Amino acid sequence: MATAPTPFLAAVAAYVDDHRQAFLDELCDLVRQPSISSEDVGVEACADHLVATMRRSGLSARLLATRNKPVVYGERLVATDRPTVLVYGHYDVQPVDPLDAWDSPPFEPIVRHGRLYGRGTSDNKGQHLAQLLGIRATLAVAGELPVNVKVVLEGEEECSSPHLAEFVEGNRELLAADVVYTSDGPVHDSGEPTVVLGVRGILCLELRARGARSDLHSGNRGGVVPNPAWELVRLLATMVDAEGTVTVDGFGEGVTPPTDAERAAIERLPVDVDAHLRTYGIDRLPPPEGLGFYDRLMLRPTLNIAGLASGSTGEGFKTIVPATAMARIDVRLVPDQDPDGVFAAVAAHVAARAPGVEVTRVGAMPPSRTPVDNPYTQAVVGALTDVWGREPLVLPSLGGTLPDYVFTRLLGLPSLLVPYANADQANHAPNENLELERFYTGIRTCAAVLQRIAAVR
Repeated sequence: MATAPTPFLAAVAAYVDDHRQAFLDELCDLVRQPSISSEDVGVEACADHLVATMRRSGLSARLLATRNKPVVYGERLVATDRPTVLVYGHYDVQPVDPLDAWDSPPFEPIVRHGRLYGRGTSDNKGQHLAQLLGIRATLAVAGELPVNVKVVLEGEEECSSPHLAEFVEGNRELLAADVVYTSDGPVHDSGEPTVVLGVRGILCLELRARGARSDLHSGNRGGVVPNPAWELVRLLATMVDAEGTVTVDGFGEGVTPPTDAERAAIERLPVDVDAHLRTYGIDRLPPPEGLGFYDRLMLRPTLNIAGLASGSTGEGFKTIVPATAMARIDVRLVPDQDPDGVFAAVAAHVAARAPGVEVTRVGAMPPSRTPVDNPYTQAVVGALTDVWGREPLVLPSLGGTLPDYVFTRLLGLPSLLVPYANADQANHAPNENLELERFYTGIRTCAAVLQRIAAVR
C-alpha cells in the first residue's frame, strides 16, 4: 500500500512542480550542446556549460584533465561523520547518423506528446541533470544536504571510457566515498522503477584468416589454394556448441553462481517471452531449452559473432577464392571472470585449432556487481519505494556493459544504478527521447536517495 510522502519529499515535490518550466529550459539548453565524443564535436563547450550548472546547484565545480576529454567534477562536503555519495554520469553523446531518420533536428530539442526529443535527452544528459537538480531541490527545501556529495561527469563514455580507469586510479583520495550512485539507461521493459546492481563485462576480439595474396578465380585456383573463409567458419564452429555452450577451455573460469538473494530478485522480475518473440520477429529463444530469460541476460557469459566479412558480398556474383576472412567477436563476461584470462583462453584455443588465424584484442571491460543485501542497496530501494509508492524491481545485473568496475573493483565501493529514462527512449538511435514525467520524478528520486543514504551507518 502506498504511504503518504514525508514532509521533506512533499516539499521537494512542490519545489519541482514550481520549477518545471525552468528545469525543462535547463535540459533543453544542455541538449543543444552537441558533445559527440567520437567526432570531437562540442565536448569541451558542453563541459564548461556543466561547470556552470553544477555551481547553480550548490556545488563547487571544476574541470579535471584526462588524456583526452575533461571530467566535470563537483562537490559539496557537509560533515566528515556523514556518508559520502559519489554520483557518476556522462555528458558525451552518440553520433546522430542517419540524420534523415530524425523527425526533428537532433540538437534542437522539442516536446511532443509529453516527451523531449533530441540527442542526449535520455543518454545521459536528462538523467545526470536530474541528479544535479535533485541536489538543488534538497538545498532549497532543507537548507543543506544530508550527505556529502561528489559528482563525476565523464566525457568519453560513448567511446568506451578509455581513460576513466586511469582517472579514477589517479584521484583515489579526491573520489573517496561510501557509495556510488548512477542514473543511466532505461527502466525495465515493464516501465516499473528499477534498481540495477551490476553489469556484464565485455571483451572484443577480431579473428582474421589469410589465404593467397589476392582473391583468385575459384575455377582456375579453387582446390589448390586455401580458402580462409572455410578455415574461419570451421574455427568458429569449435568455439560454441549446438546448445549454445562456449567450448573454449578455461572460458568459464571465475564464473560465480548467483546468491540466494540474487536468485530471489531475478524470480521477481516480470517477463513476457511471447511478447519478446513478437517484438523481434522471431519464433524461439536460442538454445539451450529451459534456461531462464534473465539467466541468459545476467548470469551466463556469451560468445557472440558480431560480424563476418569475406570475399564477394556486393552487387553481382564473383566466383572467387577470397584472400582473407574476418570475424568480429564480443564476449559478455559475468562476475568474476577476468578479461585477460578469457582472452588468453581464446587465443590458446585458436592457436591449437587454427594456428594461422590472427587474434587481435580490440577492447575489454570487466564485469561488476554489488550485493543485494548491501545496506546502501536497501537504502536506495527504500528511496524508490518512498517516491513511487511501491517497491522497485531489483536487477542483479544488466545484460550490457558500463564502466562500473572502476568503482567496485578499483575503489572497492558498492555501486547502484537507478535508470530514470523510459524503456523506449531510443538511445543511440534517431528520435532519442525522454518522458518528461520521468525526468521530474528523477529529480525527486535523487533527493529521496540522498535522504535515505544519510540514515545508513
